[in-house]
Amino acid sequence: MIDVHGVTKRFGSKCAVDRLDLEVKAGELFAFLGPNGAGKTTTIKMICGLLAPTAGTVRIGGFEASSLAARQLLGYVPDQPYLYDKLTGREFLRFVVEMYGLDPDRSARRVLELIDTFEMGDYVDDLCESYSQGMKQRVVFASALVHEPRVLVVDEPLVGLDPRSARIVKDLFVQQARSGCAVLMSTHLLAIAEELADRIGIVDHGRMLATGTLDELRSRVQHHGPLEDLFLKLTGNLRPDVVGLPDSSMKTQHAGSRS
Repeated sequence: MIDVHGVTKRFGSKCAVDRLDLEVKAGELFAFLGPNGAGKTTTIKMICGLLAPTAGTVRIGGFEASSLAARQLLGYVPDQPYLYDKLTGREFLRFVVEMYGLDPDRSARRVLELIDTFEMGDYVDDLCESYSQGMKQRVVFASALVHEPRVLVVDEPLVGLDPRSARIVKDLFVQQARSGCAVLMSTHLLAIAEELADRIGIVDHGRMLATGTLDELRSRVQHHGPLEDLFLKLTGNLRPDVVGLPDSSMKTQHAGSRS
């Protein structure tokens, strides 16, 4: 469903994404990991058609990511939720329904279902300006799902969520993937990736370092500890005494990851 092939994105002389390949299949929950500045959000914006690649191709369900057909398939939750302050949550969801041109009767039932799923009944008719960060995040999640997308892309999905809300969202990711949706999740919370993901991709300096299941990644780097240690080893940020590498080896690895 998501097919990123040989994608490069430059901003002037800066290369944010460098010949990156990424694929997420229908029914798969893919965790997209990397340090700050690794190119994750830039990649996500290209997948969502918000940025055009300098080179390479991005397709959603076989369509160019910038096309209307691709956007009809896609639900996107950014890292910073944005709502219209002078609308209520319910009005915002209806606004999204109208933008997608959805059937009014079916979408009305869908809005009610999502209000129940995200437990928004106590505040959905209040103005969005009164919402906490977690409340806003729930409404944005609901708006991304109102048209029943086949592809769901989320950037730092648990920011600002309390434990109850976080559990709702995590269960939702699994449910969406098991129903056939392709889910791409970018997160700094490695425990969440370890818990939920079918496959993991680790990117640094705009390049994909490794992709695969957790077991495949462990086998590839010959490291069978937690994902956190594996991630830090691949990105050159783990102390040599933790991974059993001599100082000289780690310095070489660290320098190579910055070249």
